Amino acid sequence: MSNSYFQFKQFTIHQGRCAMKVTTDACILGAGVHVDDEASMVLDIGTGSGLLALMLAQRFSKVTIDAIELDTNAAVQATENVAASPWANRINVIQGDVRAHQFAHKFDLIVTNPPFFNNSLLGPSSDKNMARHTTSLSYPDLIRAIENNLKEEGQVTILLPADEYIQWCSEASDYGWHEVSAIYVHHAAASPAKRVIGTFCRNRSTALKSVLIIKDDAGNYTPDFFKLLAPYYLAL
Repeated sequence: MSNSYFQFKQFTIHQGRCAMKVTTDACILGAGVHVDDEASMVLDIGTGSGLLALMLAQRFSKVTIDAIELDTNAAVQATENVAASPWANRINVIQGDVRAHQFAHKFDLIVTNPPFFNNSLLGPSSDKNMARHTTSLSYPDLIRAIENNLKEEGQVTILLPADEYIQWCSEASDYGWHEVSAIYVHHAAASPAKRVIGTFCRNRSTALKSVLIIKDDAGNYTPDFFKLLAPYYLAL
């Protein structure tokens, strides 16, 4: 998925100027995040190419999405991808720092695929370091940004590597957040979970745990993965 563009059934993601390209994990997040029927305002933190915002706009015709991105090149590309889509009137791309930006309203749902490498060796590309490492947006910074911009009854859904998810849960708990659900994503039937999609809210609840396996032992997409991504992937 490292081409300069990725063609979906209803929209195209151009990504040549984005440090983070379209990934299967991000597509699972976009296709699997739950949005309540009553929700109308969604915030996508770190939108990159605009992928999550566009997937959510396709799924939920009643929501309006603010998509904020720190990197200027990625924000410009996201703006172009949104403008060329069928949902340009429902997605507002913002180039800015979510820690400082003053939004006009609070949100029913915040979704994010954030930088997640902690205490890792930085690479030569500053754009990739910003997109991949928490030096640009630490977990406490992200939690405070969520706190400032989420409605009292709102929820946040986040995609993280399985090991980093443990740290996120601990820090989120310190701020009074409770896990609502967790989807453990396995790239193959015999492999451990590589990613977790977790949803959190301020009200204590019993977390629903589930598993999504991308490919079976024969290397074919599983029925669950097929059903989830069929509305988006050309090949499904």
